Formats: sequence, C-alpha cells, structure tokens
Amino acid sequence: MISTNNVSLSYGKRTLFEDVTIKFVPGNCYGLIGANGAGKSTFLKILSGEIEPNTGSVEIPANARLAILKQNHFEYDEFPALQTVIMGHKRLWDIMQEKDAIYAKADFTDADGVRAAELEGEFADLQGWDAEYEAAELLSGLGISESLHYSLMKDLSGSEKVRVLLAQALFGNPDILLLDEPTNHLDAESIMWLENFLDNFTNTVIVISHDRHFLDAVCTHVADIDFGKIKMFAGNYGFWYQSSQLALKQRADANKKTEDKRKELEEFIRRFSANASKSKQATSRAKLLEKLTVEDIQPSSRKYPYIAFKPEREAGNQILNVENLSKSIDGQPIFTDISFMVDKGDKIAVIGRNDIAASTFFKILFGEEKADTGDFKWGTTITSSFFPKDNQEFFETDLNLVDWLRQYSVEKDESFIRGFLGRMLFSGEESLKKANVLSGGEKVRCMFSRMMLQAGNVLVFDEPTNHLDLESITALNNSLQDFDGTILFSSHDLQFVDTIANRIIELTPGGIIDKRMTYEEYLSDETIKETRKKMYATAMV
Repeated sequence: MISTNNVSLSYGKRTLFEDVTIKFVPGNCYGLIGANGAGKSTFLKILSGEIEPNTGSVEIPANARLAILKQNHFEYDEFPALQTVIMGHKRLWDIMQEKDAIYAKADFTDADGVRAAELEGEFADLQGWDAEYEAAELLSGLGISESLHYSLMKDLSGSEKVRVLLAQALFGNPDILLLDEPTNHLDAESIMWLENFLDNFTNTVIVISHDRHFLDAVCTHVADIDFGKIKMFAGNYGFWYQSSQLALKQRADANKKTEDKRKELEEFIRRFSANASKSKQATSRAKLLEKLTVEDIQPSSRKYPYIAFKPEREAGNQILNVENLSKSIDGQPIFTDISFMVDKGDKIAVIGRNDIAASTFFKILFGEEKADTGDFKWGTTITSSFFPKDNQEFFETDLNLVDWLRQYSVEKDESFIRGFLGRMLFSGEESLKKANVLSGGEKVRCMFSRMMLQAGNVLVFDEPTNHLDLESITALNNSLQDFDGTILFSSHDLQFVDTIANRIIELTPGGIIDKRMTYEEYLSDETIKETRKKMYATAMV
C-alpha cells in the first residue's frame, strides 16, 4: 500500500496539488489520468521520493519495495541488459555484488565465511537463484531477443533500452509499481504481453498512459487529477469516460426529471458491469461496479477539441495505385515489392515492426523521399492531406497562431481564423501565442487545423496520437470513425487502430501482408502470425 496525507506542491504562483490525501491498495491497478500539464508524472515522482512536496507526506510500509520505470535511458550504459534488469531489485543486486567480492578474496577468513553464509540465506529468501531466469523471461516477453541479453545497454537502440528498463521495473515482484508511459516504443505483441503480466500482478500498480486500450485492459480504478485534486473512481478508463460524458449530458439537460436521470445512470452502471464480466479482471471489476451509486458518477471538466474533417469534393473510384515499391536504408531493406490498390472508403492501418517503414512509405507518397524501385499513382479526383510524424519545420517561425493558420486558409478574416482556433482549444490570448514556442500537443492540434482547412478527401496520418492527451486522442478517434473519405495511417495506439481501420497492410522487408479485417482480428490470426514470422525471417537471411 502507498498513501499520501495532505500533499501540496506549487511552483511559483502555479499550484499543481493541494491537500491531496489518497490511498492506493494492493490488488488494484490505478490509471492516473489528467490533462497535459496537470502533474501526472510529477505526482509519480512525489510518490517515489524523487520530488519533495511543499507540504504533506507519502507513507509506504517499512518493508515494502517500490519500483519505478526509469526515464534516464543512459544510466546503465556500461552494464549488460540482463544485469540491468536484476539491478531493479537493489537489495538483491547488492547481495550478489557483496557475495562475489567475498568469494573473490585470496585471503578468505572465518569472518568472511560467516558473512557469506548470511548473504546466501538472504539471497535464497529473495529468490536469487531464479533471478537470471526471471530477468531473461521478462526481456524475451518484451521483445528483446536472447542474443541481446548480454549486450551492453549503450549498444542497444532507444526502443530496446526502454524495454530493458521496463523489464527492470517489473523484476522481482515489487510491492508497489509506478509506470509512466510504459507502452511507449512497444509493438502490439509486447503491449499485450504487458497487459497480461499486469493482469496477473497481485500488488499495487499506478500507471500513466495515453493508450486507452491498455488502460481499459489493466485498470481497476481511475485516479483523475483535476483542479489540483485527485478523485478516485472504480472501473477502467472507458467506464470513467462514458459515465462522465453521460453525467455531463444530463447536467445540460435541464428539462429532464431527476428520477429519469437516476434511472438512466443506474441502467448505465448495470450495462457496464455486465460488460466488465467479460474482461480478464472480471470478478474484481464487476464487484467494484456493483458497489457504485449514482452519486459516484460525476461530469468531467475536461475540454475536448472539435475535430471534423469534411472533404471539399467526393473522391472518384480511382484512389491510389502502388506498384512494386521497394526501399532500403543504409543497405537494409525496409520494404520490398509493395503492390496494392486503395479502394474508395478504405481506412488502412499501415503497420510494421520497423517504425521507419510506414513513415518512409508515406514520405514517398508525398514526394519527400524516393523509392529505390517501383511507382505509385494518385487518382485524378484526389486531394490528399498529410500529417507527418515530424512537424517541426512548420513551426520554425515567429508568427502568432492566427497568422500561422491564416497561411493555410482561403478565408482570411480574423474572426473566422480565431473561431477555428477556439474549437481547437486556442481561445483568447492562447491564439496569439508564437508558433515556435508551442508544446508538442499544441503543434499537433495546429496541424489538424491545417488539414481541416485543406478539406482533403484522402487523409494520411503518420503517428498522429504522439504528444496528444487522452481528450485529443478521443476527439481525433471519433472524427476519423465518422469521416466518409479514405484514410491511410500509422499508430501504436491499439484502440485507435482497431476502431478506425477496416484494412491492415503490414510492410515487411520480405513483402506485404494485406488483410481486410480489424486490427484485433489481425493480431489474433494464427495463419497471419506464421506468415509474418516467415517474412521477417527471410529478410534476415
């Protein structure tokens, strides 16, 4: 268990937390949510002791071990991956080091023998004999091949380092586990492995994530940071979102009778409780939801941007034809002999184990890179609009947001531009911010505004959910589900992909896999799994 008592933290005039008293108990997984800048990561740092609050205290039982996902990717550069994982259990690692030092002595004394016996006893109590096996199992589960287990951390890629540090946090069955964005840089298979791991974890977990599918899969509670307070809700993120939206709708409906509202909320709780019984954490979630009262459901103060893509004209039947495209980078094939036709109404998720594959493919479609071989052709009725993963070049200017967006608008009137920015949560003075000082999430919302003004009938997105908060991701997700045109996109957000895509195209060094199905179906299809293995294995030969 871990709890806070009247914790407050301010930076200058800005108050992040005020008199926060909350308890996190074993057996539960808490999703810590809040708008960008609300202080989610800061709160985890307070819990871990990395940051001292201005007032209040954090209470952890004396014998409890706390583990946190480290954010410094260079801290363990001189250590092998397997050792880095074991170092997550500091006491066990210290015992191993002291034991080795004693046994390495040339003048081994009786006192050394007594100390070694003590250490061996504690080592056995901490399951030390299984440490290397457990560490290796965690690494393999997170997609780190055995050939890399003894490689130095400095020789691993950024994505591989993140996975090793995640394995380090999970190692040794910690009593309290704090995870800040654990799904970053993980592929779908690794995320599902982590979901299963946490589903079977019996201690306390507090997690921050922008991956809604992940939060829904693992969380028994949502801890919502709002106005400097933290409110606890039973259920996962999906339940919190739907219930808060229902409560908000009811608050706005002044004519609806109180008794009608109560019945509607009670029916909602019953329906969601039934759905929870189908999940992995069925029993605990269903029991929690059964205890809910109507008064527990409250509207959220969150603001959602208004995102709506409306094509200026309808596309014809000829959308895009790709023939025999191949591309290598530094002598390594990224994709080979890619051929397919895009049909009207397709919403295609372009995926691949190598993130570069989809990005490179999209850049080729928009003339930013050239293919080694092959060709492509857009239909004559197509007006395409592209969201690049790296948008920095668009913001290397000191224009304010009104003038920045005016560049991309046929309508130049300031009230029109300000209205557009207001729908994207840039109201009043916010609309006069300089473009070159925007945060990552603000830049993404500006790029969506630009795309909406372009009114394309084919939309192409390269990792659009990066840098976005849950509210903006939800707004974008809903918008693309409603879009009547054609979409090609890449994303690591499983729910985003699964709820939008009606076709999956995987780019591999050994060819293409093209299936008309949902992402969940694609990931669970055994035949496709075998095909993928063969395609990637062939490319490695």
